[in-house]
Amino acid sequence: MRRAIYAPAMAHDHVAIYLNDHLAGASGLLEMLEHIAAAYAGTDAGRVAKALHVEVAEDRDELEQLMASLEIWQSLPRRASAWVSEKLAWLKLRLDDKGGGQLHLLEAMEAVSIGIEGKRLLWVNLESASERSPQLKQLDYTRLIARAEDQRQRVETLRRTAGVAALVDGD
Repeated sequence: MRRAIYAPAMAHDHVAIYLNDHLAGASGLLEMLEHIAAAYAGTDAGRVAKALHVEVAEDRDELEQLMASLEIWQSLPRRASAWVSEKLAWLKLRLDDKGGGQLHLLEAMEAVSIGIEGKRLLWVNLESASERSPQLKQLDYTRLIARAEDQRQRVETLRRTAGVAALVDGD
């Protein structure tokens, strides 16, 4: 792999690892959103998951473009491990709540919320790093951070509702 010219080798390796980790996380998040959209089709959760899938895919595309411009290769092993992890997480959710009820939705929304927060932190870190590394100034981090905050708020509304239903009402 050719190294980008903006930083010493070690820093470039760290950037490559960090961006690949987040790219893998985005793949896992997209898989989880697909499952939620299908399992809860016709409900608010299904509609939100479907809309978020489109937005998260767009965010992932921006990350991929940044990686390409920095000449960072995509790590297939990391993406594969994210895919396997998401499948195991989905299996765990199904075992916890076989009927696909509110506990299932609560735990799925918590996983999505954590994924979105991780993405927000990616943008925050890249924005900070771009102050010292001009090659990272390619994206509109203010817009991406605000978008992640909006996404997380939409998930949190559903997560809280599912939490009350699962933990109080027992649905």
